[in-house]
Amino acid sequence: MDGKRDEQHRAIRSFVLRQGRISHAQRRALDELLSRHGVPFQNAPLDLARLFGRNAPKILEIGFGMGEATAAIAQAHPENDYLGLEVHTPGVGALLKRIAELGLSNVRLIQHDAVEVLQHMIAPATLGGVHIFFPDPWPKKRHHKRRLIQAPLLALLVSRMKPGATLHLATDWEDYALQMLEVLRAEPALRNENAEDGFSKCPDARPETKFEARGLRLGHRVWDLVFTKV
Repeated sequence: MDGKRDEQHRAIRSFVLRQGRISHAQRRALDELLSRHGVPFQNAPLDLARLFGRNAPKILEIGFGMGEATAAIAQAHPENDYLGLEVHTPGVGALLKRIAELGLSNVRLIQHDAVEVLQHMIAPATLGGVHIFFPDPWPKKRHHKRRLIQAPLLALLVSRMKPGATLHLATDWEDYALQMLEVLRAEPALRNENAEDGFSKCPDARPETKFEARGLRLGHRVWDLVFTKV
């Protein structure tokens, strides 16, 4: 597992190095808002109730992209608190901008490797849910080992979830969807909340992103998987 973690870590870091341009608005949001809504990496578990200033369900999102779905979900569900992880600086800036525009108080961000955050900053059995929407599919077969959803990471995620917490994944790559389903079904602490074929209809709680809408117009299908920790 250590070797796989190292490889995932390197892949995420290399992604940061080749990130795109940051707009002026995103840079301004980073400069003005990151200290308020961002959480620095640390080698000790977060006190999530203290971080958000209340006791409420805590939902972790890994790889929020440009943050449009994150902001929409947080706005629609003020009863929950959302902790978003993303390594892509323009995306962090974009979500900070949305947080300010919408006046959201229930979102915090960490810009760091998700594996290290899970290992060091999230205590066992503390999360009420986990969202991973459209992770990098690494479509070439020789790169499949770099995909985020693998058994070691899943075991780590499940250890951080409370009993009854929901894990919601989505992808628009069929072979990745099938791999996700296989990995999730092999985890004994998870129960499939669906469906005959193992996949779920898109829950109302997940808004359609611009990226997803564009894919659907092109005839792409999206697969949602919803599992619960027993």
